[in-house]
Amino acid sequence: MSEKTYPMTIEEKEKLEKELEELKLVRRPEVVERIKIARSYGDLSENSEYEAAKDEQAFVEGQISSLETKIRYAEIVNSDSVADDEVAIGKTVTIQEIGEEDEEVYMIVGSAGADAFAGKVSNESPIGQALIGKKTGDKATIETPVGSYEVKILKVEKTA
Repeated sequence: MSEKTYPMTIEEKEKLEKELEELKLVRRPEVVERIKIARSYGDLSENSEYEAAKDEQAFVEGQISSLETKIRYAEIVNSDSVADDEVAIGKTVTIQEIGEEDEEVYMIVGSAGADAFAGKVSNESPIGQALIGKKTGDKATIETPVGSYEVKILKVEKTA
């Protein structure tokens, strides 16, 4: 069985690599030091500091493993290889819900770079899935857990 690939821009991959470096060189040693200090308190069976540090160590190691997998199976997407007005990873799209006046702007990114609060939506999200491959002027139906709605693509441009 082949591994899942993680489509992303080169910028997203670089961000993941920096995050991984931070976890390995800063967070991991901090947690190891906290475990050492907590061990010095004696009886580990009732040592909440030790348990908390071990829990944090498991969390950090899980994050490291996840990032290593995403980086290893990263598939760098070049938005230059698709039409200028076609929605793809690495593009910024302006949409308008049919019947509404407000415009919404989203950057389409790989799942590793998603940040809804920053307007970065994953290609795997309902919005991303509905918009990928569409062009300026097209309409798309976005399926959400609470229902669906239709949008019109007003503008597509390469993310700066």
